[in-house]
Parts: sequence; structure tokens; C-alpha cells
Amino acid sequence: MPPEKRTPINKSPVARKPAAKKPVTRKPTTGREKKAVLSVQLKLAIAGLLLILLSPFYYGYVLKGFVATWRWVKDWGQDPNYRTYESFNIKIPKKYTIHGIDVSYYQGKINWQKVKEMKEDEVSIRFAFIKATEGLMLVDPYFQRNWREAPKAGIICGAYHFFRPKKDGKTQAKFFLQVVHIEKGDLPPVVDIESLDGVSPLKMRAELSDFLNYVEMKTKVRPIVYTGLKFYEDYLADHFDDYPLWIAHYYQPKLRIDKSRWKFWQHSDKAKINGIGHVVDFNAFNGDSLALDQMLVR
Repeated sequence: MPPEKRTPINKSPVARKPAAKKPVTRKPTTGREKKAVLSVQLKLAIAGLLLILLSPFYYGYVLKGFVATWRWVKDWGQDPNYRTYESFNIKIPKKYTIHGIDVSYYQGKINWQKVKEMKEDEVSIRFAFIKATEGLMLVDPYFQRNWREAPKAGIICGAYHFFRPKKDGKTQAKFFLQVVHIEKGDLPPVVDIESLDGVSPLKMRAELSDFLNYVEMKTKVRPIVYTGLKFYEDYLADHFDDYPLWIAHYYQPKLRIDKSRWKFWQHSDKAKINGIGHVVDFNAFNGDSLALDQMLVR
């Protein structure tokens, strides 16, 4: 028998709806993990900051600019020609380019190399006046050491005698020159006159004149006269005008006498100097390097 006809079966695949993706659940960040991330970021920030702080660029430019700005702010309203120098711990008149000190036994043992090396901006120690003698019998116990060691460090030196008006001027001059041997390249010798010691101004000037004349005759160098501003105004003005003048007048931006009259100005007695254990008198020279060189003993 012929087979029965069958209705063909449709074998087309049935379209199925794709299964929905299961949402991925993230594990919440723990406090410990957050701290770890922050710790890494902090370390990177610190490392970057240290690289900046320790770089030559920072110190060469940024730090220099900051210091300059701070100095400008700190000095606001102050006299620009009378600035505080932190290293020396004093104010120093800015119109002068050559600076120096004067010392005696009071400063004790001095490390002159450290004195020479000290510098802030353009201020450094170029010269020193050193006490040698006083009256007729007193020799400064540190004079010989200072007179020997300061020049070795490259400092120009001059010696001074503390004058006693009650004592014979010529004899004091002889005593001074017995102790001090003035050589080529030294500053002129100095006589320090600060008081009348109970004698009249006329008597003081007579003995001082004898001292100056004898020293100049023996050394062929005109001595420097040192005194305080008040003493000069009261007893020395219009006298000894041919002698170089060194005036003490402290804590002022300007010396109150004609600039043509003086060569050295002791403007502070409280300077702190490297290599010296006590405060020191600080001085400015009225002139440039050429003028200072012309003053030296030939």
C-alpha cells in the first residue's frame, strides 16, 4: 500500500529570549583599603615635596626669592641706608663698603681666620685696630698674638695707644713705639684719647701734641686721633685738624660731623663676630679700597 501522506513537521528553531545577565556585585571598599590608598598618595606627595625642597632650583631661585621678600617685609619703614645685619647682630650704615673692628684683651683669644671668613651680603672685616699699650706701663696681654695672627688671615692692621693726659706725652709715645714695630702695609698708629683724667683741656692738648709729634718724627707716618664725638666737640674741634680722625658715635645712621673731617667711624660697640667670644666695636671707613690703600704705611 502506498504510504500515507503526512503533514510535514516545521523544524524551524524556536527563537528564545536571551537570558538576562546577572548583575555583578562589587565588593565594598573597606576602611583599611582606603587608608592604604591614602597612605600611598601621601608618600608620593611627600616624596615630590622633598624632591622640590632638595633640588638646586629650589635653593637657587625659590628660597633666594623668599629670603629677599622676607627681608623687604622686615625692613619696611626702616631707613634703607641703616640696615640690620643678622650675622653681625647690629645695624650697619649701607653707604660704606669697607668695614673693620677694633679689639683688646677684652675680646680674649681670637680666631682671626673665622673673622676673615665672615660675610653677609657685601659686608666683611677688612681691617682691625689692635690695642697695644696704655699710659706708661701697661701692655695689652693679647697684643703680640693679635698683631701676629690677624695679618696672617689677610686683615689689614693698625695699633693703638690708650692715652693718659696726666702722663708725659713724649714718654708715652716712646713706650708705645718700644712695643709696636710699624711696618709697610700697616695702618697708621693711633692715639686713643677719651677723657681729661682731671687735667685741664689745655694741658691735655699739650701732652697729646707731644705724643703725636714724637710718633710722627720716628715713624714718618702721621698718626690717627681716636675719640668720642662729644669729647671731640668739647675739647678737640679746631685742634689737630691735620691729623686723620677716627670718631666713636653709636647707633646712628649718620655721623654728625662734616664727612670731609673723618676717616673712620666706630658706629657700634655690640657687634657679634665669628671667632670672637665677646661683643666687638664695629667701624666703617670713609672711602673706597684705593683710599684705604693710600693710607697704609709705605
